[in-house]
Amino acid sequence: MDSLAGPYLNKKALCSPLGAARLCQLALGCAVIAMVVHSAGYSGSHGVFCMAAWCFCFAMTVVVFFLDATRLHSCLPVSWDNLTVTCAAFATLMYVTASVVYPLFFVRIECPYAGCEVRDFRIAVTVCSIMATLAYGAEVALCRARPGQAVVGYMATVSGLLKVVQGFVTCIIFGALANGSEYSRYGATIYCVVVYAFCFALTALVVIMTVCGRTKAVRCMPFDRFTVVCTLLEVLLYLSASVVWPVFCFDTKYGSPWRPSSCPRGKCTWDSKVVVAVFSFVNFVLYLVDLIYSQRTKFVSSHRPTFSRA
Repeated sequence: MDSLAGPYLNKKALCSPLGAARLCQLALGCAVIAMVVHSAGYSGSHGVFCMAAWCFCFAMTVVVFFLDATRLHSCLPVSWDNLTVTCAAFATLMYVTASVVYPLFFVRIECPYAGCEVRDFRIAVTVCSIMATLAYGAEVALCRARPGQAVVGYMATVSGLLKVVQGFVTCIIFGALANGSEYSRYGATIYCVVVYAFCFALTALVVIMTVCGRTKAVRCMPFDRFTVVCTLLEVLLYLSASVVWPVFCFDTKYGSPWRPSSCPRGKCTWDSKVVVAVFSFVNFVLYLVDLIYSQRTKFVSSHRPTFSRA
């Protein structure tokens, strides 16, 4: 071994608040998956979603922790800080969703199971999932840039984190659209779908450019100005979709303002339309907040990837 060589392992990956947060994520994620497989169980599309979310986040955290501890992330052509905070924000949203969906469909106060063992395991799964959500949220809080700072890690800013939330909300909209929303009945609702797809692609482009360290690829304007222009366009498009979709879905001329009594729960077209309408407005608000906050942050473009502070 070369005596002049530095340490091969990054001690801060363990001995730091950020490292502690990731270790908690790994421990709690492993506990959740083990309890579900052992006794808690899952079934149906909702259970499969929860299990997939937990497994994906656990695998992603293992990879991030390993690359950070071994310093191998320096070999990747990415901005490490931007990548890790994006992963943490996405995992937080996934865990929040699973922590709501799993107890809603699988946990009951009464004890219909033999010896209540299954119920107790499901309650434990829910508790561990909530604690893991807090652990991922702690990582986001530790990495988040403070307002007014000139930062290289755009995804650590409020605007960058909002990009992740916007993309996640759009995925919920896509899921509702695919669940029998009948969006193809009118040209106006097709326009709304085009708006959702275009804004999602634009948001994904900004995130990918940032994570890949390609923030100087926009030659005609600085990257921070480019994101503001994109966000303003998205605000205007979502404003139109937030008005057009409810009109063409719930006005008596085109649809029904009330839920049909014969509509089956879980497979109701009207319910899917409501989900799209609500989350369209939610995303409009998110893009508007993003536009406001983007005026407060000065982003410094860089070709070189930034490395973890942990």
